[in-house]
Amino acid sequence: MTEAYIYDALRSPRGKGRKDGSLHEVTSVALGAQMLNAIRERSGLDGHAVEDVIWGNATQAFEQGGCLARTTVLASDLDERIPGLSINRFCASGMEAVNLAANQVKGGAGEAYIAGGVECMSRVAMGSDGAAVAVDPTVAMDHYFVPQGISADIIATEYGFSRDDVDSFAVESQNRAAAAWEDKRFDRSIVTIRDVNGLPILDHDEYMRPGTDMQTLGGLKPAFKDLGEIMPGFDSVAKLKYPHLEAINHVHHAGNSSGIVDGSAAVLIGSKEFGEKYGLKPRARIRATAKIGTDPTIMLTGPVPATERVLKAAGMEIGDIDLFEVNEAFSSVVLRFMQAFDVDHSKLNVNGGAIAMGHPLGASGAIIIGTLLDEMERQGKSTGLATLCVASGMGAATVIELV
Repeated sequence: MTEAYIYDALRSPRGKGRKDGSLHEVTSVALGAQMLNAIRERSGLDGHAVEDVIWGNATQAFEQGGCLARTTVLASDLDERIPGLSINRFCASGMEAVNLAANQVKGGAGEAYIAGGVECMSRVAMGSDGAAVAVDPTVAMDHYFVPQGISADIIATEYGFSRDDVDSFAVESQNRAAAAWEDKRFDRSIVTIRDVNGLPILDHDEYMRPGTDMQTLGGLKPAFKDLGEIMPGFDSVAKLKYPHLEAINHVHHAGNSSGIVDGSAAVLIGSKEFGEKYGLKPRARIRATAKIGTDPTIMLTGPVPATERVLKAAGMEIGDIDLFEVNEAFSSVVLRFMQAFDVDHSKLNVNGGAIAMGHPLGASGAIIIGTLLDEMERQGKSTGLATLCVASGMGAATVIELV
């Protein structure tokens, strides 16, 4: 089987997902096109250089609807002969795009792909696609649907994470992200985003809140308490599924949950022959990929079984992994991962994560793969594992190794 290599991995800065955010006036198509152009320019690609663009996106409505991948190709400087495939695995869409591309290369279906994703959450609101999993009672009631924030609080309750635990993790994410930016650790990957006139409008992650401390977070009201306990009373739904829980401990809030942001990321994946053709040196090999379905109510536990599956596929054990990136959807998600595998925090999310810098749903999976790769190179580490929890109860994971 052909090996699949990562030749480059780029991302936009993450802008505040609000109307006053720097990227609000940049459409999903325009943002994604700038990423494709950056990959093309930096790698010297021409003509029908890649087989396809596989583009992840979680809210496929309005300007993010249709085949966003193809539209983005047409808006970019890529050759029009390159098609486009839009995919949706919610929060893991960007990772699934990378994994799908890698497995296509391994199977001989094309020499190279650009994979990644985009989400402009200031322009296309999360949930605005009216997803049936949340609003169709024939599905939601049968499977005890609750919002993700309630799911995160169920994890905290089930696995014993206190308010101090989740807040402490969030403070550390902010500290690590600030230190990473100060140390210019993202410089190799960040693409400055420009407006229609070519003027730079964002060159850093603007969601970060440096200086966040336990006292600041301690003053925040749990964001999902009323949703759970009062109206519409999702705690009661959860306790029908999990009767052993006498009460749900609501510990999550805006400060220890992932930020709503705009962002995009792109990864260039190809065979050895592709790299030789364009004079490119591979940075890493994609060793194994995995995806899995999980309990749709607690919903966010997918990183654990996905990691078990990807390690088995790679013929590895958890101790063989040098560095980890676990998407910080909520603090409890990552705390549960570390608890399940006894992973030292010094090896995980060493540059902070989505709590500090934000979670542009369709792009995050590609972002954390790129962040992991950069850090492996910086530290001279051989192997890395990236994983995400996924809405409706799924998980995805990728193992990469330096070459």
